[in-house]
Amino acid sequence: MAHTDIDVSAARWRKSTYSNGTGGDCVEVADGLPGVVPVRDSKDPDGPALVVRAPAWVPFVAALKAGRLGA
Repeated sequence: MAHTDIDVSAARWRKSTYSNGTGGDCVEVADGLPGVVPVRDSKDPDGPALVVRAPAWVPFVAALKAGRLGA
């Protein structure tokens, strides 16, 4: 399945717990789409969404929590 084939228009978005409360770093993710995790900039809700395959999302979040990714 190509990422361009995924319709996220009806996705239910939630702000990431890694977003700060001062208007910066506003990342939203959508749950409930089988096999993928859409990600977007909450400051541009009509802009593009990056769609990540679910198996890749898990190690990415683990790396964030462990501080293995640069700031």
